[in-house]
Amino acid sequence: MVSLFGSKSLLGLDIGSGSIKAVQLKDLKDGHELELLGIMPLHPSIIAEDSIADTVKLGEALKELIKKFNIKTKNTVISISGHSSVIIKRITLPEMTEEVLNENIRFEAEQYVPFGIEDVNLDYQIIGPAEEAGQIDVVLVAVKKDLLNSYVNVVKDAGLVPVIVDVDAFALENMYEINYHSSEEKNVALVNVGATNTTINILRNGVSAFTRDSSIGSKIHTETLMRELEVNIEAAEKLKRGQEADGISAVKAEAVINSASEEIVMEITRSLDYFSDTPDIGSIDELMLGGGGAMVKGFKELITERTGLTVTLMNPFSKIKISKQLDAKYVESVAPLAAVAVGLALRRVGDR
Repeated sequence: MVSLFGSKSLLGLDIGSGSIKAVQLKDLKDGHELELLGIMPLHPSIIAEDSIADTVKLGEALKELIKKFNIKTKNTVISISGHSSVIIKRITLPEMTEEVLNENIRFEAEQYVPFGIEDVNLDYQIIGPAEEAGQIDVVLVAVKKDLLNSYVNVVKDAGLVPVIVDVDAFALENMYEINYHSSEEKNVALVNVGATNTTINILRNGVSAFTRDSSIGSKIHTETLMRELEVNIEAAEKLKRGQEADGISAVKAEAVINSASEEIVMEITRSLDYFSDTPDIGSIDELMLGGGGAMVKGFKELITERTGLTVTLMNPFSKIKISKQLDAKYVESVAPLAAVAVGLALRRVGDR
C-alpha cells in the first residue's frame, strides 16, 4: 500500500495476533526461491482488537525472531488488516488520468471513509475501464494513521526498516498470482483465517472484486477448548491440530472444535453469499483456505460441507523453489500459515 523507501530483496513480515511469520525470497531467472521461513508464536495479549496492546513485548518478540532465524535483511514489507481500521473499497469514477486522480483522491475518498480523512493514509490503484463507457474502476485503500504508525514504529525499534506497508487481502492476491493464477475465467475466494481476524479476498478473473476483514478467527477454537475441556492454552493448541493433550484424545476434542468452527464458517458463508448475490457477478467457483485456522482439524471439511465448494489449502510455495538449507517437510507442514508473508516478500519497491 505505502512505499516508504527502497531496496530489492525484501523481508515479508506478517505480524498476526497469534504468531509472527517472516519470509525471504530470492529472485531466480525462472521464478523465486525460499531462502528464509521463520515462525514465532505470540502471546494473545500482545495484539488485541486490531491494534498493538503491548509494543514492548512485540518489539522483544521481533528481536527474538531476528536472532533465532539469523535475519540479516533490514528492508521489510509489513501488512495491516482489521475490520475497524482498514477500509478497502472498489469504486467507479469518471475517466481521468492518474495525475488528475492523484489530486482528487482525498475528495473522492471522503464519501467512502467512515472516519476523518485527515486521520488516514490513502492509496489507490486504477483497475481499468469500467463496464460503463467513460468510467474507470479504482480500488481505494484507507488505513488509520495511528494504527499504521504503531506498526511502523515497533518494526523500526526492532532494527528493521519498513519500506512498504501493504494490506493482508492484497498480499494474498500477490501470493495467488505467483502460485495459481491461470487464464481461466473464474471467481476464487481467498480466505485466510488468523487467530482473531479472517481476511477474505474474492478474485474475479484474477483481479480483486470483493474484500472483507472479519473480527473472528481461530482464537474461538482455543478459547472454547480451554473452557469446555478445562485445559491450558498449550494443550488447546495441540488439540486444535488433532493431537492428544493432557490425556484428552483428539476424538473427544472433535465435537468441541466443530462447534467453534461453525461460528467462523457462518461468518465466511455470509460474506460469500453477499458477493454471490451482487448482480452480474456470478457464483464462486473455488475457495482457497489459509492461515492457522486452515490447519484446525476438520475445519476445511466443514467449509466444504457448508458451502458445497471445492476447498483447497493454500500452498504459497507451490511454484516457489525451496532452498536446500531448509527442511522441505517442515515448510510443507506450515505452508498455509505463510500465505500473507509470502505475498509480502514478493513485493518490490516501486511496484503497484
